[in-house]
This record gives sequence, C-alpha cells and structure tokens, in this order.
Amino acid sequence: MRNWWRSIRDSVSQIKASGAFDVGDIVLVAVVVLVGFSAFALGQLAVVQEKQPAVRAFERSILDEPPLRVGGLVVGSRRGSKYHYPWCTGARSMNEENKIWFDSVEDAQEAGYAPAGNCTGLR
Repeated sequence: MRNWWRSIRDSVSQIKASGAFDVGDIVLVAVVVLVGFSAFALGQLAVVQEKQPAVRAFERSILDEPPLRVGGLVVGSRRGSKYHYPWCTGARSMNEENKIWFDSVEDAQEAGYAPAGNCTGLR
C-alpha cells in the first residue's frame, strides 16, 4: 500500500516539476472522479433496494385494537340516545354488550336515537 501511495506522490511531484500543472486540470479530474464514485454508489443502492422486501408501517394502536364487528350501518348504546357509525370514537368506546345495531339511519331514528355530534357524516 505504501509503495502505491509513494508512486502516486512521485507522479504528482514529476507533473509539478514539469510545469504542466494547472489548477483547472486538478478540479476537472476531481469532478470526474466524484461523478464516477457517485454513479457507482447509486447503482449499488439500486441493487440493494431491489433485493429488500417492501416494508409496511402501521401505527401500533391500529394493530392492537380488535377488528370492528359490524352488524348494521349504525350503532347505538342501550344506555344512550345517540347513534354512530361503527368507526366513530363513540361507537368504538361502547361495550359490546351495550351495542344495538340498526340497519339504517331511519331505523335508529324510529327507535328514538339521534345522530352523534362528534361522528362526521351523521347530520
């Protein structure tokens, strides 16, 4: 390794001594070398990314929650007077034993339930 470095250093010294040394030439060589290394690195990165499987990220809270059990279009509580879509926070916070499922908004209203104000889309 030292012999290789010494030969490069000797070559640079000879070029400087000959007077054929120009700062623009050094900048051009440096740019060409950097572009070459960059192209090589990008090619390697592309090959590595093709070999890796796709990553799917989910919020931990979504994975921990039980799936929705949909028995109808809207749900109300036996103890309350509001109806919700199954994905609204009010419906998700109800105990399963207290849920009453309705096939339509009209069915819920006929049973005396009103739309929940915090459930978007129910008005």
